[in-house]
Amino acid sequence: MNTFKLISKLVRSRMSDWLLIAVILTLIVWLVAPKQLPVSLYKLSLISLAAVAGYWIDRSLFPYARPDAFLHLEPLDPSQALNEIDPEVGPDSIELCLSATPDDVLFRMAGIAMLRRAVIVASTMLAVGLGA
Repeated sequence: MNTFKLISKLVRSRMSDWLLIAVILTLIVWLVAPKQLPVSLYKLSLISLAAVAGYWIDRSLFPYARPDAFLHLEPLDPSQALNEIDPEVGPDSIELCLSATPDDVLFRMAGIAMLRRAVIVASTMLAVGLGA
């Protein structure tokens, strides 16, 4: 009974058709050229590591421009926000108070931040995939 629930859950899950295609293609590679299976696994691990590296590159290059930062719609006290970010920031520094920004601008900024992250991650994956 538990096996049936697990199979039905996998069938209903997202991208289950692509998982099935990947398993079938892996079996075909194993049948046609079994010595190429470790190479496929190696390339898959490189691309996965490149995706993680691209994500962390984006986070380190843009620590204050994460996509979810623009979707925080609760009003913030500017002095509290500065103290949470960096306790050594002086009162003369320029601060950005997102609570006064209209929602459509925040959503646009969040979209741009998501596109930026996607481009950085895709570029990192492409560079590793090409062997750079």
